[in-house]
Amino acid sequence: MQVDDLVAGLRAGHRATMARAITLVESTAPRHRETARELLTRLAADTASPDAPAPAVRVGISGVPGVGKSTFIEALGGQLTAAGHKVGVLAVDPSSVRTGGSVLGDKTRMSTLSADPNAFIRPSPSAGTLGGVARATTQAMAVLEAGGYDVVLVETVGVGQSEVTVAGMVDTFLFLTLARTGDQLQGIKKGILEIADVIAVNKADPDDPSREQEARVAARELAGALRLVRGHGEWAPPVVTCSGLTGARVDEVWAQVLQHRDHLGVDGLARKRAEQQLDFTWALVRDELDQRLRHSPGVKAVQADVRAALLAGELTAPLAADRLLAAYDGDH
Repeated sequence: MQVDDLVAGLRAGHRATMARAITLVESTAPRHRETARELLTRLAADTASPDAPAPAVRVGISGVPGVGKSTFIEALGGQLTAAGHKVGVLAVDPSSVRTGGSVLGDKTRMSTLSADPNAFIRPSPSAGTLGGVARATTQAMAVLEAGGYDVVLVETVGVGQSEVTVAGMVDTFLFLTLARTGDQLQGIKKGILEIADVIAVNKADPDDPSREQEARVAARELAGALRLVRGHGEWAPPVVTCSGLTGARVDEVWAQVLQHRDHLGVDGLARKRAEQQLDFTWALVRDELDQRLRHSPGVKAVQADVRAALLAGELTAPLAADRLLAAYDGDH
């Protein structure tokens, strides 16, 4: 499709056009990258106009594997669409090392939400990127917002560098945890506590009083740990309990997300997004250099010899890297 057709389809809210536009910005094919840049430039001009709607609420959601991220997102998404919101979900899955495709397929685990006409779920393979967050996630968010989605939820693979990565592209970072994991006794990891804006202890099912009580105890201990790592005058991340399975107190979690957004204010949100764009610019630069290195004629000419020398033990990794970079520099 031409860029004009994509822009018109997004403005009209066509779901098929939305899927095609996200596929375009996710593509690493050189012929698609230029078209994607043109599309994103057009969309950015629309959002910068005085008549543009308020920026969408961008929320990153992460947590340990098995914490119930998909179940929680389905419950939250259903409540938001019932309240009149349009919800876009970017579920970043681990990539298959053989095919490069998505492994978990989160869309199949959000069957109710995926059938909701006011929700759009996009499973995206992480393609081996650091922290499991796809390179094009930020661009996919821009496409969703251009299509009229006023809430964008980004689910990451799990714990690790993914928290830092997703926190750098959203307005609010929500961390889901469980009781009886030992995390509350260790203060989780200090790094997570430093970047989390809202923490929710999931699986506090009202039908199971013992589990609900354990979740409340874990929440109190986490709140105490937060007071040790947060400075005075900073946003104090609230720690709440909820049940994604039953939907209990999920609305309270969302209320805390909105309260954090109010805390940022219009100027604070604009400043935060501007800083994220600066970081994203350098991420794009690194990605483009990586693509140019892979397609370099000089690198391709010596790649096989360097590989053979490395495997034979005739060349060390630093020297091999120097040789590949010298071949790339020779192109220019």
